[in-house]
Amino acid sequence: MTNNTNDPIIQVEHVYKSFGHVHAVVDVSLDVHQGEVVFIFGPSGGGKSTFLRCINQLEKVDRGRIVIDGVCVTDKQVDIDKVRTEVGMVFQLFNLFPHLTALQNITLAQEKVLDRSKKEAEETARRLLKRVGLPEKADVYPDQLSGGQQQRVAMARALAMDPKIMLFDEPTSALDPEMIREVLDVMLDLAKEGMTMVIVSHEMSFARAAADRMVFLDAGSIVEEASTEELFVNPKEERTRLFLSHIL
Repeated sequence: MTNNTNDPIIQVEHVYKSFGHVHAVVDVSLDVHQGEVVFIFGPSGGGKSTFLRCINQLEKVDRGRIVIDGVCVTDKQVDIDKVRTEVGMVFQLFNLFPHLTALQNITLAQEKVLDRSKKEAEETARRLLKRVGLPEKADVYPDQLSGGQQQRVAMARALAMDPKIMLFDEPTSALDPEMIREVLDVMLDLAKEGMTMVIVSHEMSFARAAADRMVFLDAGSIVEEASTEELFVNPKEERTRLFLSHIL
């Protein structure tokens, strides 16, 4: 894929997505530039996760257009599996294979999708386990790991595909409070390294520390979009102010 450096690496244009009578995403447009960290927040049921899943086409949009790194992923002719190798996604639930060790969970897609040798895939997996603070857990199975450790393995698995973009769908919401920090620390490191990230979360402390821009999504629509500092200090919309007053 090629991308003019001046163009956004993600372009979302007038996207709609419904489930029956439920309008989950309503006329959403959003640009994300390379190296940017965009934080999406809002009330439960507001369409945040559905919107994120639309970006890598885990949900097919009803109307609108999404371009990732110069490729229109809403075009039916596009090889979406190829695009997804460049878009890592970390889910609320860790989705690790229970019968595989941490190392095997990270090597599987490398070998099957990227056609890496077993040796190269294992070297990458061990490097990434070290990066997420779990070098000693290579041969451990998911049910022997804490929730925070499982999520960090899931992050290592996504990073093993050398993605240009990382999508995070409420990555800490299934974790006990004491495990949240270890996951956010890895995400903070990624942000500092310049990874392009779109994050759906309620972790406002992380937004303050790492996000370049914040997007408040409610009832499937963008209510307000601003720099992180501006949105915390001086939100313009009454709906945004009300929501922030309840969670800060």
